[in-house]
Amino acid sequence: MSLATYRELRPAYGFDEVAIVPGSITVNPELTDVHFSIGEFTFDFPIVAAALDAVVDPRLAIEVGRRGGLAVMNLEGLQCRYEDADAAIAEVVIASQEESAAVIQRLTEAPVREELIGRRVRMIKEGGGVCAVSCTPANTKKLAPIAVDAGADIIVVQSTVTTARHVSTSPRGLILEELVENIRVPVAVGNTVGFAATKELMDTGIAAVLVGVGPGAICTSREVLGIGVPQVTATIDCAAARDQHYRETGRYVPVITDGGMRNGGDVCKALAAGADAVMLGTAFARTEEAPAKGYAWGMSTGHRELPRGVRIRPGVDTTLDRLLFGPTSRTDGTENLVGAVRTCLGVCGARTIAEFHEAELIVAPSIKVEGKRWQLEQQSAGLRS
Repeated sequence: MSLATYRELRPAYGFDEVAIVPGSITVNPELTDVHFSIGEFTFDFPIVAAALDAVVDPRLAIEVGRRGGLAVMNLEGLQCRYEDADAAIAEVVIASQEESAAVIQRLTEAPVREELIGRRVRMIKEGGGVCAVSCTPANTKKLAPIAVDAGADIIVVQSTVTTARHVSTSPRGLILEELVENIRVPVAVGNTVGFAATKELMDTGIAAVLVGVGPGAICTSREVLGIGVPQVTATIDCAAARDQHYRETGRYVPVITDGGMRNGGDVCKALAAGADAVMLGTAFARTEEAPAKGYAWGMSTGHRELPRGVRIRPGVDTTLDRLLFGPTSRTDGTENLVGAVRTCLGVCGARTIAEFHEAELIVAPSIKVEGKRWQLEQQSAGLRS
């Protein structure tokens, strides 16, 4: 008979439970610098479009690149399985909610086609953008070299949880140190949520880390598996690993908070918690330029045995330009995200995102409701009408 061990649970916080404290000085928003970098590539704003079939096709990747940003295309998604990816996406869109997961499973049974990887990558490169592509650890050794040979600039190795040490039946799985040494382009890896795992990933030589397990609107990993850490705490812990790695090596590895952000305030809280950039999916799905026209679903929705995603319909209510830069008349923070970041940095007296990491965060569970009686009542009435 084993004796139960007493364990004390530490508190962990999400975006709704914290607030950013204004600084003792302020800076004009136009004087702030919100660039971020992965390897030798620098982007004008710290917001990345997630590698979702509903969000990133070559056309959207080109458009985001033209605006100075980065979008990631999924090498194991519909773009690289079907000649007519738009038709495959349309099948998911027209399916009933009850049938949507089964349709996605069926569509992702088709093999990934090497010639389509090359064609999609070349399309993005010909459009003038930086080409970032995503694949799972199990398929990275096969797919990443094909993408790089076609011109891909950044490889993102991404799964629900990725670690530097992995036990499997494979005699020789993916070894990140070897991938980094041989692939010739920056390698970003995710997802993770803890200090130790993040530190070990950074020690392999990777160029960026994605943070977040199950926070997105389309992900159900937290319901299916019970795993995850709220994003503010996860970001703080992973940023601490980045800082420790930098102290030990002099090499700075950016942290990208992936998922769970609904508006500019959430994006700002992620950056204040230590992120160098954020990755958004559903926000981009709402744009006129997104391929699924207002729908979104997760990368794990098509898993054959244990789907961990769901199709949702946020609708189309904005454009890339309004989402990122405005102008906007929306009062809920879901447009002009870059403007929100610049304004928040200015209010906190930070000229750069690195300086913004020094902003004070407080636990503030009343931050969303304090003094908001009329707003809440009117929102509730709107939902009932």
